[in-house]
Amino acid sequence: MKKWLAALIGLSLISSVLAAGDTLLKPGHPNNYVVVKGDTLWDISGNFLNDPWKWPEIWQVNPQVSNPHLIYPGDVLSLVYVDGQPRVMVKRGGTVKLSPQMRDSEHGRAIPAIPLGKIDAFLSKGRFVEPSELEGKPYVVAGGKRHLITGAGDQVYARGEFLDEDVTYGVFREETLFTDPDTNEILGLQLRNIASTNISSMDTDIATMDVNRSTEEIRIGDKILVSEQRAITAVYQPSAPDEEVDGLIIGVEGGVSQVGKMSIVIINRGERDGLAEGNVLSIMKVGEVVKDKVADELVQLPDERAGLMMVFRVFDKLSYGLVLRANQGLSVDDKVAMP
Repeated sequence: MKKWLAALIGLSLISSVLAAGDTLLKPGHPNNYVVVKGDTLWDISGNFLNDPWKWPEIWQVNPQVSNPHLIYPGDVLSLVYVDGQPRVMVKRGGTVKLSPQMRDSEHGRAIPAIPLGKIDAFLSKGRFVEPSELEGKPYVVAGGKRHLITGAGDQVYARGEFLDEDVTYGVFREETLFTDPDTNEILGLQLRNIASTNISSMDTDIATMDVNRSTEEIRIGDKILVSEQRAITAVYQPSAPDEEVDGLIIGVEGGVSQVGKMSIVIINRGERDGLAEGNVLSIMKVGEVVKDKVADELVQLPDERAGLMMVFRVFDKLSYGLVLRANQGLSVDDKVAMP
């Protein structure tokens, strides 16, 4: 009797494990996939999984690894089961591995987690600051040789106190001051990076600066700040936030109000709220207010899950995110929550 009971329990556990694995997998998923140039981990995972952000659950064999491993164009991915759990095996150069493995060279060829071309300008150049941080900072007073339009290859004159002549400075323009829609707290002043410069000479408090790179013309009054040194990586570890998230989309890049797939959005939650790079959030469309004709009163319909985004850069009070799925039209003031 005990043996039969143990067998039944064992079969039940096996069935539960298989069922858990099946809920991860997308109906009609392929058994094999050849990686091609232009792929992203998100796109490939969307072929296999109902929720693409859960790829570490089938690709990350070692839970101690902090980042998903790199895969490359030409790799063949095969779906197999190990102890009843779905796993992706990678065939590369005649060898088979239980997860995408890291190469010692040609890292530049590895496919990224998400489309880096969409977020490149915001990874190292976009910045939010407290308005008070700009007080007393150097600023552009004139263009070199009195040029009306100043850009890469030109010089500018800046006035102020410079901490070091041997570092790279960025030229920044003030854009939008973001406040919390609920509390009116100032969350940050958005700065747009216009150019990078180096000091060629100093005369009292006037610096002559060489412009190394520019995306648009430099204007009088633009601020001069020390460039941030940030390690930029193509690898993101998708995950749910460690803490509950209840936030809002408060801005969209590009001067528009409508949000769609591949839109870059700004949310009113950041590091102090427990967010980290790679966190995935649901986007919730706020329920409409409709007239209940029977009760003769207004009622608000439930919020509806309408998209998915990944946080790719986190500041203290707000974050940048990339919309990776949009089931319907989204907009500023839509909610973000746990995935």
